Amino acid sequence: MMNIKEAASRLGISARAIRFYEEKGLILPAKQSSNGYRTYTENDIWRLQTIAALREIGMSLQDITHALGEIDQGNQQRLEEYLELQQAVIYAQWIELKRMMDTTQRMIDLNRQDGPLDVSHLHDLADSARRLREARQNWHDRWNYDTQAAIHDQRVQAEGRVSTEHPNSEDNHHSDNTSPISNEIEVSHPYQDTDHSTPSDSNDTVQCSFYLYHNYDEALEQTAHWISPALGEKGLDIGTGTGNLAGKLLQHGADMTAIDQSREMLRRCRTKYPEMHVKLGNFLALPFADHSFDFVVSSFAFHHLSPDQQLLALQEMQRVLTSRGRISLTDLMFVDATHRDSYIRQAETTGHEEQLRALRERHFPLLGELCSWLEQQGYVTKHVRHNELLHTLLAVPLR
Repeated sequence: MMNIKEAASRLGISARAIRFYEEKGLILPAKQSSNGYRTYTENDIWRLQTIAALREIGMSLQDITHALGEIDQGNQQRLEEYLELQQAVIYAQWIELKRMMDTTQRMIDLNRQDGPLDVSHLHDLADSARRLREARQNWHDRWNYDTQAAIHDQRVQAEGRVSTEHPNSEDNHHSDNTSPISNEIEVSHPYQDTDHSTPSDSNDTVQCSFYLYHNYDEALEQTAHWISPALGEKGLDIGTGTGNLAGKLLQHGADMTAIDQSREMLRRCRTKYPEMHVKLGNFLALPFADHSFDFVVSSFAFHHLSPDQQLLALQEMQRVLTSRGRISLTDLMFVDATHRDSYIRQAETTGHEEQLRALRERHFPLLGELCSWLEQQGYVTKHVRHNELLHTLLAVPLR
């Protein structure tokens, strides 16, 4: 037993800090019946050390309260999730600081150029940095994937079995096949669970639901085939969900790490693939050191990012890849702006409000722009089309 002064001395923190933690209910030391003074046991000291350690890494008091509760219940997995969440926060701060340092260096380089400085260039750099910072901060899970985790695998299998009208076509460059949805096709919300396969009106048009996961297994198999990991190669699956793509690559012999922002999705991933490395994280601040992976993949997740966020995500993928690291994205994409505009016009003409809302909420990238950006970064690209919107893209560095 020791008093507050002795406890503070032993822990190297102030008595005021200890009282603060007591006020917040993080620690409840016993009081002497004779004088009401607090006394601290070895268990109290251990708890204070734990609080101090969690505060040292910047964890909030609220998260510390939850983490201590998981420790009390012996739930190591939940505690790990809180630590991973804090790690992700730290990585996001580090990435933002790194970007600020890069922007500052660019300003210095501009100032060193011969001739008078055009201050507008500094303003442009600052505006660009601000816009990207806001893009990093503004993402949130508006779809609440934690609630979808329980039925995710059933959904993708059910939707993936629905046949499509468009044959595959593979191109090493940008495809000109931009056929919009037929006038005879009615498209509804990508996440609906019912298949309306009945005549829709007096014109006897066929009514088909537009599902996000058409050709799901085919697309994942294509990704695994193109990546073809060597035994022991380190791979990262971003937005892994329940780990279906990462699991296929694991079976090919890769050493797979899977990240997702949904804790419930990751819990199911851990259950399915206990040998896989699973971590909380997201596209915009990958919680890994530079040059950690031989390849990065993602399926049916990239479209949740805005165009600015997609650029940040690509830069993050590059950061964590080795110099020979390759990228594969499987997702719904428009071939180019013409394809996108035709698709949207068709939806507007047929009056499908749910589809239009889905198009507003999601940001299906332009395949041509993705290929162009990757090629400018020194990659060679190829892609295959699985249906009207679904493509698999592979990027391999030339160097």
